[in-house]
Amino acid sequence: MPTPSIRIAIIGGGLAGASLGNALIHIPQLDVHIFESAPEFSERGAAIGLSRNAQHALQQFIPSAMELLSAAGAVPMRSSRLMIGSGPQAGTFVCDVGEEELQSSSPAEPALVVHRASFLRELLAPIPQEALHANKRVTSIQSTSIGESITFHDGQVETFDAVIGADGVFSVVRKHVVSDQEWTGTPSGFWDCRNLIPYDRARAALGDEYFEVDRQYGWAGDGSYFLHDVLEDRTVVQCVMSGTEKESPPNRIHKLTRPFLKEKLGSWLDGPIAGKMIDLLIDQPNPEGYSSWEHKNTSTYTKGAICIVGDAAHAMTPWQGAGAGQAIEDAMIMGTLLSQVFSADDIPKAFGAFDAVRKPRCQRIIDSSRETGQIMCGQHPDVSLDAREMKEALKAKWGFILGLDMAQHQEDALEMMRQLRNN
Repeated sequence: MPTPSIRIAIIGGGLAGASLGNALIHIPQLDVHIFESAPEFSERGAAIGLSRNAQHALQQFIPSAMELLSAAGAVPMRSSRLMIGSGPQAGTFVCDVGEEELQSSSPAEPALVVHRASFLRELLAPIPQEALHANKRVTSIQSTSIGESITFHDGQVETFDAVIGADGVFSVVRKHVVSDQEWTGTPSGFWDCRNLIPYDRARAALGDEYFEVDRQYGWAGDGSYFLHDVLEDRTVVQCVMSGTEKESPPNRIHKLTRPFLKEKLGSWLDGPIAGKMIDLLIDQPNPEGYSSWEHKNTSTYTKGAICIVGDAAHAMTPWQGAGAGQAIEDAMIMGTLLSQVFSADDIPKAFGAFDAVRKPRCQRIIDSSRETGQIMCGQHPDVSLDAREMKEALKAKWGFILGLDMAQHQEDALEMMRQLRNN
């Protein structure tokens, strides 16, 4: 077994960083450390969906992934049912989103919905405690003759052979990879709010008919969208409202009130869902809405021995439920490439191969997700709030995401690395 000789710093201890840590800790030549700026490792937000391809990617570097997800309380979701929530067709069934792809897959491989914090807890469990460093905010990174020198806010300086930024949409590491113009994310044109409701209360409020099958429900309508699904072994229901923003507010986080939501949902209030969801969303100590940001285009994910993954590289809107899955795919490909690196000199080639195979896929999903949000909120110029039009427009949206051949994706990355080595 090789002695660990290549030091890797992962900046960011959320789902992307923890997934990447799991992909790298078993590679014997790597000495991996994860640095989190917050006082403890944690995740904001309620839940994420993991489609079958995300689960397959996770299994590539965590063979016991399904047991891990079960321990995190993941709930199978055999479909995501789309309904119309406002206008003349309010209450009309549109489609089971991705139904053609789901029908062609094994019934034993449903999508899963899992609470973010619980998933992170289970991802961190296999990582040695000595590799986890909380309360370590990066203030600068300097490339030197002996590696990448990282200075933390407490004055500590560490040198690594490579730095991988998994520190989210407002990534510090991203500053060292792209130009100033590309560094910050930009408003996506959407905002959202959410709440977690005890299962029995949510079922009583929304209606038994929406809980007979483990299924995510989405409600499309004029300028807004609702979603509800069950979590934590069917003990909790996630309720989400998303809406469009013509202009980004001065503060990315804004307070929510019942009058504000009623104003936003004026055309929804005679429909079957809006009033119930307003009641559930407002019933929390500090209801807030969050403007959604994205990276509309990123010219490169790497510069020398520095690379970015997850939201630091390709922050996207949540409309196709693919953001977490792409971070897991990133971890799979990075693990595949770095397992073949035995010298620090090869790190830029591995990162270059990562950029070559991951950037086109993630960019396509960023663009597709934004357009899907426009359809769901009744704002697409070519698709009205008509069940048949919406079904047709959404029919091909999930196939390219779910249809990724994991083995081929890994082989493409390795072949690109071989080419870069030979140049």
